[in-house]
Amino acid sequence: MNDRNVADQGLAPPAVEARELHKVFMGGDGHELTVLAGVNLRVAAGETVAIVGSSGAGKSTLLHLLGALDHPTSGAVLLGGRDITEVDGDELARMRNRGVGFVFQFHHLLREFTALENVMMPCLIAGRSRRASEERARELLTDVGLEGRMSHRSTQLSGGEQQRVAVARALAAEPGLLLADEPSGNLDAQTSEELHDLLFRLRESQGLGMVLVTHNKELAGRADRILELKDGQLHDAVRA
Repeated sequence: MNDRNVADQGLAPPAVEARELHKVFMGGDGHELTVLAGVNLRVAAGETVAIVGSSGAGKSTLLHLLGALDHPTSGAVLLGGRDITEVDGDELARMRNRGVGFVFQFHHLLREFTALENVMMPCLIAGRSRRASEERARELLTDVGLEGRMSHRSTQLSGGEQQRVAVARALAAEPGLLLADEPSGNLDAQTSEELHDLLFRLRESQGLGMVLVTHNKELAGRADRILELKDGQLHDAVRA
């Protein structure tokens, strides 16, 4: 079904769609290195897809393309039905800020800011008032169980708390898509499980499309689909 038919029938477009994505890098020896070789992926709103594969297979590269952090060599990425490979500059930054939330293995919080200020940042960048941004940040930090830690800086929080702040920050601008790259890779088993529970609870409550890159079998097993990135392409993976 093409995008026009989707619109004509009043159906919501997928949270993200990749069409024939290729990504080629130039190696230090002057030879081309093909990382992605015709990747196709469609993630519906409210659906979770886990992407697994060996280290160096290109999983993070794919996630960066889906989230408009990088450009493909060829192919298209549609975010909420719009081809983001056709825009750049400020417009692309706005689409990324409002349409995509990112959670990485390392939280990347701003050390000099409090948890509340970190979560407010995407809202302020999107042009919301300071009052509205603070209200949204307080709501999200309460949702992730940090209502009593809002005034703490990242250095005063545990690793699990820092990742919860990162999740809240990722959702601040109310994106339709959440991309997570090894979100629990730096946490112990119990804290990882708590973070996984949080991600899926928020997916349900906010209707997010979610793409998870992970080596964690428990996290991958909770996804609606598991895909393996191998030899530059995605393949259905066998559940453990």
